[in-house]
Amino acid sequence: MSTLKADTIQSTGGGAATLTKQSAAKSWCFFDGTAGTISFSDSFNGSSLSDVATGQYDMNFSSSMSNNTYPALFSGADRNDNHATSPQSSSSCRMLNRMGIDGQTASDNDDSKCQFSLHGDLA
Repeated sequence: MSTLKADTIQSTGGGAATLTKQSAAKSWCFFDGTAGTISFSDSFNGSSLSDVATGQYDMNFSSSMSNNTYPALFSGADRNDNHATSPQSSSSCRMLNRMGIDGQTASDNDDSKCQFSLHGDLA
């Protein structure tokens, strides 16, 4: 078996290498959704976050997706919650943190450990 070691891999044009035939996340982030002004704790391909309403957050991407039908996943770690994402456009996605326990009607709730990831093709 051969071993390839590199600090940086670039395209022949000198920019970032394009991933093909792989399903690496094209964007992800971790943030505290309970803070007064939310911001990324860590992220990739995220330009900004907005606190839209209780339990609702918008993330804008640094590099847009090729369309708005990308698969996206969102989760929070504070409670037994139901989470959903709603792609808004090729350049942003809404994250919803909804909690409904024991047959109760689900309601939006803030969460301190929000995690988001999406896959698909970049534009």
